[in-house]
Amino acid sequence: MTPLPDSLSRSWQMAALSREVGRKPLARTVADTPLVLFRGADGVVAALIDRCPHRNYPLSEGKLVEGAVQCPYHGWRFAPGGACVEVPGCALTVREGARLSAAPVEVREMNGAVIVRLSPGGPDLPDLGPWGAAGHDHFWWSQGVWRGRALDALENVLDPFHTNFIHDGIIRRSTRRIPVRLSVRAGTDWIESIIEQPHPDLGWMSRLLEPPRDRSITRLHAPTLVQARWEGPRGLTLCVTVFFTPVTPTSLTPFACFTTPKGRGPGWLKERAIRLFLDPVVRQDRQALATQLDNIERFGAPRFLQGPGDLLGARVAQLYQGQTLEPADEGPFDHQL
Repeated sequence: MTPLPDSLSRSWQMAALSREVGRKPLARTVADTPLVLFRGADGVVAALIDRCPHRNYPLSEGKLVEGAVQCPYHGWRFAPGGACVEVPGCALTVREGARLSAAPVEVREMNGAVIVRLSPGGPDLPDLGPWGAAGHDHFWWSQGVWRGRALDALENVLDPFHTNFIHDGIIRRSTRRIPVRLSVRAGTDWIESIIEQPHPDLGWMSRLLEPPRDRSITRLHAPTLVQARWEGPRGLTLCVTVFFTPVTPTSLTPFACFTTPKGRGPGWLKERAIRLFLDPVVRQDRQALATQLDNIERFGAPRFLQGPGDLLGARVAQLYQGQTLEPADEGPFDHQL
C-alpha cells in the first residue's frame, strides 16, 4: 500500500476528544506515528512520541506522576515538554535531563478537540466559521478506527452520487431522482462542491429530519479536514466539521463535530435525533470504505477512472498529497440526484 504523504505530518490532525485526555496516558496513532497524550500538572494537554528514549518502551503504558509521564520499564519520568525529570536511583542535572528527553509533538486544544502537528512550520487551521462559535449547539461524534484509506473517505464525503445507492432510501433514492445544479469552487488549498436544489431529497431521513434546504456546500481544506454546511431560507440549518485523521495507510479515525443554530429545539434533543438517523448512514459508509479497500488490495493498487459526475476530478488527491490547485469557479451543471 502507498505510504502516507508528507503533507499529513505538516498539517494539523485531530488525535482525540478533549474529554478523552485525563488522568492516564492515552495512546494514539496519527499518520503512522505512535503518540502519547496526557495532561500536565497545570491541566494543559501534552503530546510526546510514544517511545521512551532509554529502551524504546511505550510511554503510554506508564502512568502520570506529578504531571509527568512515567515509563513503566525503568521509571524514567518525562515532563510535558519532553525533558526527563527523573531517573530513579540516580542524580539528574537539568542538562542531563535535556539530553535524555523524549520527543515532544506540537499540540493544541480547542473546541473540544485535541489536535497535533507532527512536523512544525506547516499551515495553520483555516477559518471554520460556525465550528465552536457562540449561538450554536455543538456535539462531537467520534466513531473509532475505520478500515479504509483516508483519501477514499474524503472522496466519499465529497461525492453526492454514491448516496443514491449506498444510502438508497435513507438519503436519496436510486430509482427516483430530483434535478439539481452542481458547482465547483477551488482555491489554492481548498475545493468545494455546491448543490442547489429546489426540492427536498427523497430518502426517509431527509424528509423526516431536515428542515427546508436550498443548498449544501461541502469543502475540503487540505489535506484532510472537511466542513459541510446545509442552508435553507432562514440560513444555516446544520454544519458538520470532520477531521479525517489517518491512522495508518489503511485505516483512519473520523472525528465529527455537529453544529446547529440555537433556538431550534434543545441541544440534547437535536443530538439524539441526529445520532439516531445518521447511525445507519455512518455504518454504510464505514462498510463501503472497508469493502473498497479489500478490492484495492485484492488487485494490488487503486485503479480509478473519472466519470461525468466526478466534477472534482483528481483535485482531492492533489490536495491530500500536499499539492496546490489553480483557483477555479465551475458550473453550475444540471444533474439528477
